[in-house]
Amino acid sequence: MPLRKRNGSDIWHVDIRAPGGERIRQSTGTTNKKEAEEYHDRLKAELWRVSKLGERPKRTWDEAALRMLRESTHLSSRVNLEIHIRHFRQFFTGRLLESITRDEIYEALPQLSARAKQPKPLAVKTKNLYLGTMRHLFNLALKWEWIDRAPILEETRVANKRVRWITREEAQRLIAAINTEWLRDVATLGFATGLRRANLLGLEWSQVDLVKRRAWVHPDQAKARKAIGVPLNEDAVAVIRRWIGRHPTHVFSRRGKVIPDVTSEQWQNQCKRAAIENFRFHDIRHTWASWHVQAGTPLNRLMELGGWTKYEHVLRYAHLAPDHLAQHAEAVTIWSQQEVKAPQTLVAYGSQGRYLK
Repeated sequence: MPLRKRNGSDIWHVDIRAPGGERIRQSTGTTNKKEAEEYHDRLKAELWRVSKLGERPKRTWDEAALRMLRESTHLSSRVNLEIHIRHFRQFFTGRLLESITRDEIYEALPQLSARAKQPKPLAVKTKNLYLGTMRHLFNLALKWEWIDRAPILEETRVANKRVRWITREEAQRLIAAINTEWLRDVATLGFATGLRRANLLGLEWSQVDLVKRRAWVHPDQAKARKAIGVPLNEDAVAVIRRWIGRHPTHVFSRRGKVIPDVTSEQWQNQCKRAAIENFRFHDIRHTWASWHVQAGTPLNRLMELGGWTKYEHVLRYAHLAPDHLAQHAEAVTIWSQQEVKAPQTLVAYGSQGRYLK
């Protein structure tokens, strides 16, 4: 049967043979049988033209999405790609790539966050990530020569927000207020090393050398897919030593099991206990970087310590320590200290144009 419904779905699927014998099975993207039949007829006609007239086959959005995911297994963002593809599938499944317009893509963007308990407008930055996935998909299709042109998808500008960091005194107060041992030590290690949440919770004993006071993050565990060497200071070593022998593979554990994540609600409850507002778990990393810059750590060294791949990622902290600009600031002054002294008395013109002291 050329048309059928699969896996209890209401959407019709085609199951036909191309002129060359290849079996074609794909979604029509519609629950209307008449529309599905029209899709089937168009597809058969296209396959004939490709086979007999040598025309380039018309590719669907589903084909492009599947190939993109197959070629993205090495990317740390693959999980996000899958989330975005699942969302766009409800709008573009069965559609020919060349038929999808820029306006349709913008209209298909999600408006509400699916992670929040209460309906909450999706952040502009998150919408731009969805746009980035579609841009990537169409650019790949262009590279594969599946389409002649890709829609131009411009991101919405995101306002540069102030980097949120806290003082050492606030950090000490926060750590003292955390009433869960593993979370308290995970946060402490974060302040000491600047590691991301996933790297802190996923830290294994095989990645730690307490004698040489260092740890490392493997490329497949790093956001930028590049290995990171992590020097351990006294605070970090003390925290890790407290967990020796508690779990066979991972440093941190909860009731003998690996800790999957720190939820936003869980973290905000601890911040509330410490009377610290608007402070995400990831802001621990911002705080660590801010302390480094204020202590004089050069930005290129901070970039290496934090595992950033782009210099612009550390430039956000540069304003916290403008000391290296002090000598240049002295180059432009109102009164030079060496050549011309500031006048001791003020003068003004009298009514007859004479100087008056």
